[in-house]
Amino acid sequence: MAEGKALINLEFKEGVLEVQLAKEPCNEIGRSMLEALEKVASFCERGTFERHPIRAMITHSLVERGFCAGADLRELYAENAQAIAQGVSEKERQAEVGRFLRRIHAVMNAIDQAPFLTIAMVHGFVFGGGFELALAHDIIVAERSARFAFPELRLGLVPGFGGIPRLLREVGNAIVRDLVFTGRSIGAERAHALGLVAHLANEKEGLAIARRMAEQALRFDGGAFQAAKRFIKEVPEAMLAKEQEIFLERFITPWVQKALEHFVHSEDPMPYLPPPPQAFKESLP
Repeated sequence: MAEGKALINLEFKEGVLEVQLAKEPCNEIGRSMLEALEKVASFCERGTFERHPIRAMITHSLVERGFCAGADLRELYAENAQAIAQGVSEKERQAEVGRFLRRIHAVMNAIDQAPFLTIAMVHGFVFGGGFELALAHDIIVAERSARFAFPELRLGLVPGFGGIPRLLREVGNAIVRDLVFTGRSIGAERAHALGLVAHLANEKEGLAIARRMAEQALRFDGGAFQAAKRFIKEVPEAMLAKEQEIFLERFITPWVQKALEHFVHSEDPMPYLPPPPQAFKESLP
């Protein structure tokens, strides 16, 4: 069974659902992508795909540049700029972004708590919201091209899709502070050494590894898996709520809109990398 071409393509075979991210240029998460992800979340919540039980799910990207470059910053900037031009209050702008955040958190939580094995097979850019999406899965398989980063602080923000609490669940505080405070990226080999990545793969070999892992999951009792997952993988609900609160506080600051404007109009050949603070020194507090 398969569904047609879309922002996300779905293929289901013998209990394994493959979620194929297919939005150019790098699966940025805006409103349309969120709607597609919400459909995936509904399968996670029900545990079925077209009435067939799901035993494992693999999320990967069909886009050459990478797994996911994060939130759709161009859409975020355009909507916020339009709201400011229309005289929408800070409180109303916060509320609108808050509604989007609650929806994306619901998606991440559904993947996080799915009653079956979830595997993120990543390559290339795994930045911001893309990193957060990968972290919601049970296991990360990374091809050697993968690079992980939380560049949000350069934009005056903090990760807002659940990244900090979920990263803290996986690795030590020192690593989390390094990635969040510096915005630097780390490669797949470093992520594997830190225990963030479960399996390191050569180029074009990651999906085969993920599929073999999914096949292994089919051999086990589903009830035993669910019991083990509830025990091993607790959802950090309080920290997730606090992260949303901090994100919304930061969103209405002048720095954020100026940083987003710089990003949108950047002629940098690597537009997924946010600009350095020197580009807008006048916005420093």
